[in-house]
Amino acid sequence: MNLTDLRIFVSAARQPTLGDVAREMHLTPSAVSKALRRLEDSLGKPLFDRGARQLVLNASGTLLLPRAQALLAMAEQARADVQGDHAVIDCRIAGPAILLWRYGEALAGGLRPYAQASLHLQAMFEDMALAALARGDAHAAIVTGEVLDGKGEHWSEAWDTVPLGVLAQHLVAGQDHPLVQALQSSAPGVIERGGGRLRATAAQVLRHEFACPSHSLFCGEGRGARSDGWRDDQLPRKIRYWTDDLQLLLAFVKSGAALAYLPDFALHDPALVRIDVTDAAFTCQEQAALVYDGERAPAWLRQLARQCGDGGALIVRTLDCPAYPSIVKS
Repeated sequence: MNLTDLRIFVSAARQPTLGDVAREMHLTPSAVSKALRRLEDSLGKPLFDRGARQLVLNASGTLLLPRAQALLAMAEQARADVQGDHAVIDCRIAGPAILLWRYGEALAGGLRPYAQASLHLQAMFEDMALAALARGDAHAAIVTGEVLDGKGEHWSEAWDTVPLGVLAQHLVAGQDHPLVQALQSSAPGVIERGGGRLRATAAQVLRHEFACPSHSLFCGEGRGARSDGWRDDQLPRKIRYWTDDLQLLLAFVKSGAALAYLPDFALHDPALVRIDVTDAAFTCQEQAALVYDGERAPAWLRQLARQCGDGGALIVRTLDCPAYPSIVKS
């Protein structure tokens, strides 16, 4: 039984066919099949029920899977710790795209001491991110406090949690939006003096159309008008544009076509203006956190987690970058 065969086995436990395993592992289907047979021969038992096209774990395979994941994690931890700053690191962080946008640059900064490091930001909703962490497909997950409070379907008590900060939602508009133009004409220069911030009443705001996701950008749950945290029961809006694509939603806002209720870090894009609704009686905030397996984490991951939790020293730097970072989806 060797580590390469175990890696192939773990992939086969996740993928539906030999062809999918071969593509993930950059091998031929024949090489995958031989590795699985070699592992089964070394253990003296089959690990899969083999159908015409699918591989399905049997009882022996189900018993082996968490042990194989633990062995692979221990091997990776040992290799990275021995290699130190020269470690070849393939850091995989899973989480909602909106949280990867917020913290991606900070995570990249934490890996800069490692010249051989690469960072994969895997965009997926929170529960899927925790499932990826549980499978060993991700080193860490970024989630919100709402998931942590409920612990989620895939939660493990062995995991460590590092608070990353609070995300506050604000009403935003593009520089050319009619409301921005009207407010600015009544108070010339206020955007320049106030750092991109205007004040309006709810009546002024609700005359205009909104763009909104139909699903929560954090958990993926279909919540309709409640998906962005705006209280339509208190201040009902006219939502003209519905999209779960964050970049498309931002395009509607930047073009001046719609208002949107977005996290505060979006306002570091110079094309956007914050509008404070003076008579709104609600606020929406989310606590973000980095979750990882502290017992199996190599030194570089523990260091990265400490830096992200040290008063936001790394996190603040990401606010200087207005661009939407590219996200590697898997």
